[in-house]
Amino acid sequence: MLELSRTVRFSLSDGRPTGGRCEPAATPRANTYAAWPAMRGLGRYYELDILCRGDADPATGYFINIKHIDRAVWDQVLPYLESLIADPTGDPADAPLGEVLRRSLVLLEEPLDNRVAAVTLRLTPTYAISLEEADMSTVTVRQRYDFAAAHRLHVPELSDEANRQTFGKCNNPAGHGHNYRVEVAVAATIDPNGHVFDVEELDEIVDAAMIEQLDHKHLNEDVPAFADRNPTVEHIAQVVWGLLAPEVGKLGHVDDARLVEVSVWETEKTRCVYRGD
Repeated sequence: MLELSRTVRFSLSDGRPTGGRCEPAATPRANTYAAWPAMRGLGRYYELDILCRGDADPATGYFINIKHIDRAVWDQVLPYLESLIADPTGDPADAPLGEVLRRSLVLLEEPLDNRVAAVTLRLTPTYAISLEEADMSTVTVRQRYDFAAAHRLHVPELSDEANRQTFGKCNNPAGHGHNYRVEVAVAATIDPNGHVFDVEELDEIVDAAMIEQLDHKHLNEDVPAFADRNPTVEHIAQVVWGLLAPEVGKLGHVDDARLVEVSVWETEKTRCVYRGD
């Protein structure tokens, strides 16, 4: 069984009638890598990730043609999303995102021969919401954050020489700093009206439970959780999980919200993921 993921980038109008911009012949598709339809003035930009599962054809090596994925999104999902934005009776800010994802996945199933395993709608560069075909009642919301902190990698039980050999410059007695990036993934049930919790609620929880505890701190000296553990990126991911897991259940009207994953980037090249086990 293979998995193939395809990202389709597109821009939609600001709510005014577009005259069928999403129709196949409406505008040239000269740069679909950037987005189609392309951005015009101040519009709305989104990305839709489609994950498909299947077996490859022995002759072609394909199990699905990526052009068919693009076409299915353009023909089925874009007109649906555009209709929501252009609806004069509704506010796009109040769109039931859980139902939007469910409808998008259903629209793709027939043209892609029921091989769609999951869809992810990227609403901003930091905020995305996902739905799996195997569980159409639950979404996973991902949001990113950052904080700056100093630390020193040092194990008291080791000699100074052993610490220097193990951690190199990271054992500098004065410490050193990083601009950490964190992605928090929270799963929750879609409510009867198709809504999920507002990401601002998650932002408030993360700010109070994590950012205020870690930002502009010396982890070794200022954060009790590191009193007896070396503040490596691995341990930071575990500490972040410990700070957030008890708080996520307080999300608004959601009864079953749960933390499912924490990712911490120490640098652009180094990331640690922790899932609580």
